[in-house]
Amino acid sequence: MKAIRKRRLIFVGLILFAVSLATTAIVYGVQQNVSYLFLPSQVLAGKAETLQSFRLGGIVQKGSIRRHAHSLQVDFVVTDGNATLPVQYTGILPDLFRANQAVIATGYMQGKHFIATEVLAKHDATYMPPSLREAMAKAHLKNHVNVADTGGTQ
Repeated sequence: MKAIRKRRLIFVGLILFAVSLATTAIVYGVQQNVSYLFLPSQVLAGKAETLQSFRLGGIVQKGSIRRHAHSLQVDFVVTDGNATLPVQYTGILPDLFRANQAVIATGYMQGKHFIATEVLAKHDATYMPPSLREAMAKAHLKNHVNVADTGGTQ
């Protein structure tokens, strides 16, 4: 094999190695920043058990909001119409947070409770993924929630 051909082969091999290394780093970085969204029934079915952190979407169940007297801790229940999941959050809640309101909480499971690190109250349903919009519409119908109370559309 000639020296020029050998250098070209080594150069192409190094380029391929660098591209594969960069691709691996990008895929790993994207996987670390992906946040999956689940409904309470999906969480209880075990679809989120392998994830350290995920988003929980649903409706705040009427009469479930409990504020602790001397702290910022709030306990509430999120439902999708088929299942309920207790949520614990410590911090200041958004102004739009209330019962029968669509909510997305980011956090992790601790036993049978979801520990939220962030809570977002939704003012409308226009930016929901289609699958979540359909599930929420079914939950609204099942729980007899007035859509005007949640600010969303059906």
